[in-house]
Amino acid sequence: MALQCEPYRQYETRILPVHRDGEKIYDIMISGSFRELPEAIRSIGFEGRKMCIVADSHVAPLYGEEIRAACAEAASSVCTFVFPAGEEQKNLDTVKKLYEFLIQRHFERRDVLLALGGGVTGDLTGFAAATYLRGISFIQIPTSLLAQVDSSIGGKTGVDFDSYKNMVGAFHMPSLVYMNLSTLGTLPGEQFAAGMGEVIKHGFIKDASYLASLMQNRQKIVGRSYPELAAMVGRSCEIKRGVVEADPYEKGERALLNFGHTLGHAIERLENFRLLHGECVALGCVAASYISWKRGLITEDDFLRIRELLASYGLPVTYAGHSPEEVLQVSKLDKKMEDGKIKFILLSAVGCAFPERNVTDGEVLEALAALREGDFDGQDK
Repeated sequence: MALQCEPYRQYETRILPVHRDGEKIYDIMISGSFRELPEAIRSIGFEGRKMCIVADSHVAPLYGEEIRAACAEAASSVCTFVFPAGEEQKNLDTVKKLYEFLIQRHFERRDVLLALGGGVTGDLTGFAAATYLRGISFIQIPTSLLAQVDSSIGGKTGVDFDSYKNMVGAFHMPSLVYMNLSTLGTLPGEQFAAGMGEVIKHGFIKDASYLASLMQNRQKIVGRSYPELAAMVGRSCEIKRGVVEADPYEKGERALLNFGHTLGHAIERLENFRLLHGECVALGCVAASYISWKRGLITEDDFLRIRELLASYGLPVTYAGHSPEEVLQVSKLDKKMEDGKIKFILLSAVGCAFPERNVTDGEVLEALAALREGDFDGQDK
């Protein structure tokens, strides 16, 4: 559904460089159009290379030809690999088909993949780039809010294995992340809300004032006004960039980005991906915030404001699906388990998170029971 937004092309492109060990490794470009993409491709030395655009069957008809024309200004040749849309396609079978497509077109190590779409496309394309010929370059062109603020940044790539989310993957940094915020104008409302799950998560773990601005500007953000969208996406990218620069391979601080994901991933798997990732993350955030409150780390008012903010953006704050026991059991299959213990991210304050490896099964079950019943009055279960 295209929204009646002010023209996005008039706004200046913002560039956020991402560094490692003091050296820039790629730029995040936040723009209102695709007009600067050809020059961005040239600026990173990719002129004259073969390029393959990877997109799903929903995104390819919307932006495929525009990206193909932009790439053609710099590339020696451009082709497009289209796969069926849906989380269920994020698997090794789709990657195999992409390998075959590239082999048949004689793609070499110097050639480039472009991930055009949401998180599924970015993760899948990045994994293929990390493993094809032991690694080729790729560019992220995220078109969903969730991908723009989260999955396109930081080089985590992967696919699901059966129903185990992101169980097979690799760290492989993109050469460029190019965001055209006008793509958010065609994003369905539920997909936009799901992206807000990751946006709000950034405020929970790093910036309480950011949360206040999200509440204050909610109407303009939901209306997809460019200045507010650009400020929001920019701040989320800054937070994600800072965490990734400090801990590129998730050995420490980067784990904070998993706030809400431990139980969120378990619910997502149990629901067979019928709930969107950001919706499941929101539920996980409520549960983790509940545990933080019950431990006396945040106040009841803090917890209620967290729920209110998530709900105000159309995200679920209760879950009446699978039982707490089922969710707990599946959460213990998560790839982030350490020494048989669930690694949780909790809040020491709103805007400040920390990893905790001693959350008990009882605490998890109590939080899930409260989530199920929508009963957050502080009474013991």
